[in-house]
Amino acid sequence: MRSLCYGNNLQIQLRAQDMAQGQLLMDHVSFQLGTTNLWSWLVRLLSKDPEWLNAKVKFFLPKMDLSSGDEAQDTTQRVMLQLRRLHTQGRATWQAFIHCVCMELDVPLDLEVPLLSTWGHGDGFPSQLGAGEESQPASQLHHGLKRPHQSCGSSPRLKQCKNHQLELARRYLKLLRTSAQQRYSRIPGPGQPLAFHQAYIPPILQWSRTTAPFSAQDGAVVGDPKAEDDTDVSIRDLFSTRADKGPRVTVLLGKAGMGKTTLAHRLCQRWAAGQLDRFQALFLFEFRQLNLITSSVTLPQLLFDLYLSPEAGPDSVFQYLEEHAGGVLLIFDGLDQALHSHSSTEPEGPEAPSPALALFSGLCRGTILPGCWVLATSRPGKLPDCLPTEAATVHMWGFDRPRVEEYVGRFFSDQEWQEAALAELRENRHLQSMCAVPALCQVTCLCLHHLLPGNSPGQSAALLPTVTQNYVQMVSTLSPRGYLPPESLLGLSEMALRGLETGKVIFSVGDISPPMVAFGAALGLLTSFCICTGPGHQGIGYAFTHLSLQEFFAALYLMASPKVDKNVLARHVTLNSRWVLRTKARLGLLDHLPTFLAGLASCACRPFLSHVAQQDEMWVSDKQAAVMLALRKLAIRRLTGPKVVALCHCVGETQEPELASLMAQSLPSHLSFHNFPLTYTDLSALTNILRHRNASIHLDFEGCPLEPHCPEALAGCKQIENLRLAGCKITARGISHLMQALRLCPQLEEISFQDNQLKDRAVLNIVEVLPSLPRLQKLDLSRSNVSVSTLLCLTKVAVTCPTVKMLQVRETDLIFLLSPPTETAAELGAAPDLQGNAIQRKEAQSRSLALRLLQCQLGIHDVQELIAQLREGPRLEEVNLSGNQLDDEGCRLMAEAASQLHITRNLDLSNNGLSVDRVHCMLSAVNTCQNLAELHISLLHKTVVFTFAPEQEEQEGIWKRTALRDSLTHQVPFELPLRSTRIRLTHCGLQAKHLEQLCRALGGSCHHSHLDLSGNALGDEGVAQLAQLLPGLGALQSLNLSENGLSLDTVFILIQCFSTLQWLLHLDIGFESQHVVLRGDRRGRDRLAGGCPPEFLAGVPFLAFDQCCVPKSFCLRQCQLEPLNLTRLCETLEKCPGPLEVELSFEVLSDQSLETLLQHLPRLPQLSLLQLSQTRLSPKSLLLLADLFSLCPRVQKVDIRSLYHMTLHFRSGEEHEGECCGFTGCGLSQEHVEPLCWLLSKCEDLNQLDLSANMLGDDGLRCLLECLPQLPISGSLDLSHNSISLESALGLVKTLPSCPHIREASVNLGSEQSFWIYFSRKEEAGKTLRLSQCNLMPEHVPRLATHLNQALKLTALTLTQCGLGLEQLIVLLSLLRCPVGLFTLRVEEPWVGKAGVLALLRVCTQTSGNITEISISETQQQLCLQLEFPPQENPEAVTLRLAHCDLETHHSLLAGQLMETCARLQQLSLSQVNLCDSSSLLLKNLLVSLSELKTFRLTSSCMSSKGLAHLTFGLRNCHHLEELDLSNNQFGEEDTEVLMTVLEGKCWLKKLDLSHLPLGSSTLAMFTQGLSHMTLLQSLRLSRNGICDVGCHQLSEALRAAMSLKELGLSHNQIRDTGAQHLAAVLPGLPELRKIDLSGNGIGPAGGTRLAESLTLCRHLEELMLGYNVLGDTTALGLAQGLPCCLRVLHLPSSRLGPKGALSLSQALDGCPHVEEISLAENSLARGVLHFCQGLPLLRQIDLVSCEIDNHTAKPLAASLVLCPALEEILLSWNLLGDEAAAELARVLPQMGRLKRMDLEKNRITACGAWLLAEGLAQGSGIQVIRLWNNPISPTMVQHLQSQEPRLDFAFFDK
Repeated sequence: MRSLCYGNNLQIQLRAQDMAQGQLLMDHVSFQLGTTNLWSWLVRLLSKDPEWLNAKVKFFLPKMDLSSGDEAQDTTQRVMLQLRRLHTQGRATWQAFIHCVCMELDVPLDLEVPLLSTWGHGDGFPSQLGAGEESQPASQLHHGLKRPHQSCGSSPRLKQCKNHQLELARRYLKLLRTSAQQRYSRIPGPGQPLAFHQAYIPPILQWSRTTAPFSAQDGAVVGDPKAEDDTDVSIRDLFSTRADKGPRVTVLLGKAGMGKTTLAHRLCQRWAAGQLDRFQALFLFEFRQLNLITSSVTLPQLLFDLYLSPEAGPDSVFQYLEEHAGGVLLIFDGLDQALHSHSSTEPEGPEAPSPALALFSGLCRGTILPGCWVLATSRPGKLPDCLPTEAATVHMWGFDRPRVEEYVGRFFSDQEWQEAALAELRENRHLQSMCAVPALCQVTCLCLHHLLPGNSPGQSAALLPTVTQNYVQMVSTLSPRGYLPPESLLGLSEMALRGLETGKVIFSVGDISPPMVAFGAALGLLTSFCICTGPGHQGIGYAFTHLSLQEFFAALYLMASPKVDKNVLARHVTLNSRWVLRTKARLGLLDHLPTFLAGLASCACRPFLSHVAQQDEMWVSDKQAAVMLALRKLAIRRLTGPKVVALCHCVGETQEPELASLMAQSLPSHLSFHNFPLTYTDLSALTNILRHRNASIHLDFEGCPLEPHCPEALAGCKQIENLRLAGCKITARGISHLMQALRLCPQLEEISFQDNQLKDRAVLNIVEVLPSLPRLQKLDLSRSNVSVSTLLCLTKVAVTCPTVKMLQVRETDLIFLLSPPTETAAELGAAPDLQGNAIQRKEAQSRSLALRLLQCQLGIHDVQELIAQLREGPRLEEVNLSGNQLDDEGCRLMAEAASQLHITRNLDLSNNGLSVDRVHCMLSAVNTCQNLAELHISLLHKTVVFTFAPEQEEQEGIWKRTALRDSLTHQVPFELPLRSTRIRLTHCGLQAKHLEQLCRALGGSCHHSHLDLSGNALGDEGVAQLAQLLPGLGALQSLNLSENGLSLDTVFILIQCFSTLQWLLHLDIGFESQHVVLRGDRRGRDRLAGGCPPEFLAGVPFLAFDQCCVPKSFCLRQCQLEPLNLTRLCETLEKCPGPLEVELSFEVLSDQSLETLLQHLPRLPQLSLLQLSQTRLSPKSLLLLADLFSLCPRVQKVDIRSLYHMTLHFRSGEEHEGECCGFTGCGLSQEHVEPLCWLLSKCEDLNQLDLSANMLGDDGLRCLLECLPQLPISGSLDLSHNSISLESALGLVKTLPSCPHIREASVNLGSEQSFWIYFSRKEEAGKTLRLSQCNLMPEHVPRLATHLNQALKLTALTLTQCGLGLEQLIVLLSLLRCPVGLFTLRVEEPWVGKAGVLALLRVCTQTSGNITEISISETQQQLCLQLEFPPQENPEAVTLRLAHCDLETHHSLLAGQLMETCARLQQLSLSQVNLCDSSSLLLKNLLVSLSELKTFRLTSSCMSSKGLAHLTFGLRNCHHLEELDLSNNQFGEEDTEVLMTVLEGKCWLKKLDLSHLPLGSSTLAMFTQGLSHMTLLQSLRLSRNGICDVGCHQLSEALRAAMSLKELGLSHNQIRDTGAQHLAAVLPGLPELRKIDLSGNGIGPAGGTRLAESLTLCRHLEELMLGYNVLGDTTALGLAQGLPCCLRVLHLPSSRLGPKGALSLSQALDGCPHVEEISLAENSLARGVLHFCQGLPLLRQIDLVSCEIDNHTAKPLAASLVLCPALEEILLSWNLLGDEAAAELARVLPQMGRLKRMDLEKNRITACGAWLLAEGLAQGSGIQVIRLWNNPISPTMVQHLQSQEPRLDFAFFDK
């Protein structure tokens, strides 16, 4: 409790004078008052209780010294003297005292009445004696006080001798101690036990880590509760700061009630007792009083005028204090209450007047009184900027449990009561939480002191459930007579609220009435002290004993006053931020007001509030409901951390479970509290709320300083799943408390202690709790300070604890990752112990541990201990010891122990000081570790890494999952691959002298291994020595000798090895870059050449592709060989077995060298491929290579690109495919054409000739076309990109007659520049010519027509965007005179889509031949005419037909011409046109005249009803129509009904398509009537016509007459089960039915089963489409029982098929010889995917999109796909395929020669699976694309994979 006072000293002379005049003054007063008897009665009454009078005098006269001068007097004299002092103080003081007498003492009624009537009111006090605070200035309060100076800050310093100065200082310092003893002596208040002030227990003090003193450890807790009360350990530690020079500032931070002010008083008391001997002077100031100073003061004024004045020589005293500033301590209490003036600056010196806060800033920064000690107390929050950054910070945390119990023991002197109080506390957890705050602990003890005598055990604590009710109980028990007057309570409450709202915590005599003062004093609620508003202005002030008490009374007024309505009350229920800077505009005094309002809103407080308010409980409940409503609104809001804590306190005070549950459920799943201190009480309030929560929660306390015993509050809170305590400055003692709490939280999954600088003991305490947390997944202890010995203890814990799966220690990291058991004993319920032990043993055997100890300063001895631990431990996934100090010996020990440690991934010993002379010691692991996959040592990069393969059982599992069913492919048993080890000794400085030792260490362990010796210093000597040692190393898979300084002679030595060593299949040498690699298989070469990421290699088996005959390959790059060396090379390669592939790369290859090379080709019969890459050739070399076909008949293909790349392919065995020759981008011109054609004419069968991207031009092309008849080309000729013009295109047309083998020619003169000619082996009957973007001018049209007329066998011409206008087309048609036969002209120009039907028909009138077919498509901008030559027509017949036409005059001429040219028209197609009425009328009359018209198509077009009437009339007269297509037109039902009249009499009709026409009931009746007469109908399509089950019945009856029907399309109607059953009854009667489409008709299992039974009778059925119906497995089973043998297409997508139905269909389809397409997409096939044993030889496409296919079914699926050799497209997107499935598919890719596309979109294939697919593509697959969009592959990997294999497509849009 606060009981400070300021004031001047009372001089000894004043005391003596008072005693001498006491008796005289008594008589004088008695005489003036005329109340001699009343005075005597008062003296006699107070003489009975002098202690009470002393307490009241101390209260009303806080400056008075009661200890000296009164001992010589008897009791009566002392009472009279004290009464005189009280009376002299003033009217208000005397009246308040009289009220206290009557209120607290047992005053007889006959004395109480005259006391109150005489002295209890203002009129009873004589004016001449009323010299109190109201009329007397403070400077005249004590007449005997001698003031040596008016203001010490302005008086000049007097020169005195040194001795005199010291004497003055000594006297002042003695006076300071005496004053401190008087001020801070402890006197019990009313109702308080004697031990009330003696029960002081030092609270927990914790240094901030950044400001810990040298004498205390980081985070040490000072103030041991077991220490004796007279020891000064904690106090001395407070002033042991680091700073020997500069500011010595300590800030004591503690929340309200932690005892900051009490500690400040304790320091003063100890100093006065001589226990703080390092300080000569101590000054204590309160900021709440300094705020009252209205003027600026100097430092001397602050010390002397406002605290204690020296008797004399203030200047000398101040000078002494300056000279001995190191012995001066200034305590500033309540820094959080300081008012900050924005205009205040630091004083320039001690004599400069400044505001109080500016003086404080100067003291802290050392600008005034440098070297002094400053201690400031404050609540946590935003502190003023005047504090220096180097200021020490101490957190005050209140009481832990031992301190609480010791405080209670000291408070209760009686042993019985002491035990009873402790029992109450121990049984009530919430009461313990409140007692953690010292102020509340004092209140609780005070309440228990009054409650225990009259209550049974446990009942007292039940009366104190909340802080608010503690205060209520305290106020009730402190009443002297057991009754609380409501008016007094309400009056005091009003004063409290008014003070808080105005920022006032100190009240003057004028602010409070005497009765109110008496009431507060009687209950011990108020304290008094001297206040100073400036030099010479002093008085007495009153304040509540604690700020929280004032907040309690303010809340009481808001709840009980009828003047406060509910709206005003609700506005006070707010949560204030903790980070407010106190300014003059705002003083934060309302922090706990909402808490007390919430507490008073509890139902338990209703009777108390009703008593205070003098209202009924209904009125009170309305006020309480307003508070509860405001709290409910806050409970559902998202709040910051401090506000959440404040709200938890509020909700806890209400004792409302419903509100607590509402808040608990509204909290976010991740709750953060950052950078503000938390106490045990805070966490207790939080956990009390969380216990009402159903879901789990993550708590993050990052940067929050925690009270050491604070974590105890977390015990048993089962809702906490993740606990983060990063940077919380938690101490070792706090860790101890936390561990006890965490043992009761088994649900925790993650705990973080990072950035807490934990020591060894704390870390070990933490890991001890791991077995008690079965669900824990991560423990983060990063940024802790642990020793190597502790680190080894942690490794032992990681090895022995069954749930730890990784321990990572690296620089600042210290992390445990744990894997909770799948089944715990708790989950097994009542399972016996033996079962639980069995489960634990099973999990222990399957457990793997990763150990990462990086840069931990481990030495040899540490490694020995570590090895001993690991030998007894579980399987190790990874051991990383890089960055330690193992040296050679430590690395050797780890390498030798590797075989015993069961490591499954890698052992990393990098950066441990391994030397080159001990590299061979690492190779011991190659011989002893059966599962070693790779050893990588690079001394340059300080790398030593052992990589291990999975154990044998796991390896077998991997290979079995990825192996192909050999019984279906090669018929060989499946075997595991031999162990392959990669040994990389790169950049180790190895020389020739080290080789023998290395090879000896390796022994025969290199069999099937990869050995990498690149980047060393072997040289020619070393490589030559190694070549001799190679046979003894076994069959290596690869040997890398790059960057070893090799010469050309050594290269030839390696080539000899290549020719002799059987295992050596590939030799790759880059001479200049010193790249030398020898490999044993092509897979390794492709993988390294493609740059396979290392992560793909670990644990992934290489694909066992079929390699019946693996060729050997030799590659020599960056080496310039002369003819002599080239001859040597060829002679060496002659000894090499085949097949052989050779790749050479020279900067320049001369003609002589090329000729030498080509001459040796016949002597290399094993050669299958020869490449010259990045080698510049001369133009002459083209002729040498063109003659190669005759020089070496084995040459099959010659390909030269840009005279820089050459490839020669050779035949093997009896192959007789045609030759291929390509000279692309070789600069060929006209001069090269004739010699080149002459050499190529020697070929027997030139299949392809590619001369694209040369410089032939028009002349060269003309010359080539002239030579074309002599060239034996049977395939294609590519002349693209040769700078040709339209002349060359016309020349091509002219050449066509002379080349009978040309079947097609295509020329595009646009940006693409393509020129292709296709040939056939025999003479073609018809030729096709396509000209695109040729820009035909008017003068070119006659030439084109002339050449076309000469091309006898030209049957089709397509002109696409050739600039041929309407008029030019008319000219071309008029000039065209083709020989006898049919000629098709197709024109694609933009104007065709705009010209309209009339204009296009006008064009038809200009042709010279008969038009047999017309096709117009406006949207495709296409006009197609088929002409018949010579024309045949009878003019008289035309005239006759014209006479019957209903045409207007201006159309008669056009109609006549059209009828003449279209007299033999057989097909008229109009697609996507807009027919106007005139066009329709013309069509009407034209149709009437077309006697030979067989086909009419009008699709996707529109016309008016009038135009449709014209069209209908014309079609009615076309009696010989065989095909009618009116689909997709925009006709209404009425128009459709009109159109149905066309069907009358169409008995010759064979194909009818009316899709998308609305067929209503009447229209359908007309249609079925006409359909019944179409006995020759073969195809009927009625898709999307709205036909229902009733209409289907009508249609089915009409179909009985269509005995020739082959195709029936009724898709996307609504025939349903009933319609399907009607249809099923008819289908067996259609013997010619080949195709039926009933997709999307709502057919269910009933209709599907009936259809299946019917379709089995349609034995000629080839295409069956029943998708998008709800058929189910029953339909599939029915179909499977009798699938037609001729079936080619089966479509059943989205048909509700299951595994059973799919399996039955696959069995039925197996072996079908004609099936080409299967679609089962969007069915839940799961594990019922297609399974074939015989296969489908003609299957081209299979669609299994979104069928839930997973890895398990991938193997049988892949085996089935292999049995379908004709497959071109496989669709497997939107399934569940992973890497195992990708491996299976990759295996079959090389065997599927016709496959072009595979779709694997939206699956679960990772980068590893994609790489396996790329490897499958590399084995010669002809597939064009594999779609992999939306698989879990990172963009980086996507880019890498596409760079290696462009056929992998990851884009969203299909290419």
